[in-house]
Amino acid sequence: MQHDVILLALRLLASACLLLFFGALIVMLWRDLRAARNEVEMRTRKCGRLVVIAAENGNIQSGKSYPLLPLTSLGRAPTNTVILEDGFASSEHALITLRDGQWWLEDRGSSNGTLLNGYRVEEPVVLSAGDIISIGRVALKLELD
Repeated sequence: MQHDVILLALRLLASACLLLFFGALIVMLWRDLRAARNEVEMRTRKCGRLVVIAAENGNIQSGKSYPLLPLTSLGRAPTNTVILEDGFASSEHALITLRDGQWWLEDRGSSNGTLLNGYRVEEPVVLSAGDIISIGRVALKLELD
C-alpha cells in the first residue's frame, strides 16, 4: 500500500514537472515570436523620407519622394533602397542607417563622393532634418517624421 502511494506521488510530481516544462517552453516561444515581430516592424517602418530637390538629368523628377528605412542604401544598382539613375552615382554609393536613435550617412567608397550640405563625406556623419545629400547630379533633402 505504501509503495502505491509513493508511486502515485512520483507520477504526480513528474506530471507537474512536465506541465511546467511545457508552460515555460510556450512562454519562451511567445516572447521570441513577439521580439521577431517587433524586429520586422522596426526594419520595415518608414521613418521619414528623402525628397529630390534637384536633378540635372531627366531620369529623376524633382519632388519625388523615397521612404527612409532604418537601413537605406542609395546608388545606381537595382538592389538599393533608393535607386538613382544617374551616371555619376556609383552602384552602391551611400548608406543611411539609424543607430542609437541618430541617423548616420556613410559614403560606400564611391568614385565621385557624397556631399552633405556641400561638404564631402569622408567618414560616417550624423544627419539632421533638412540636411541636403548630394550624390552625382542629384540633391536629396532629408525630412524626418
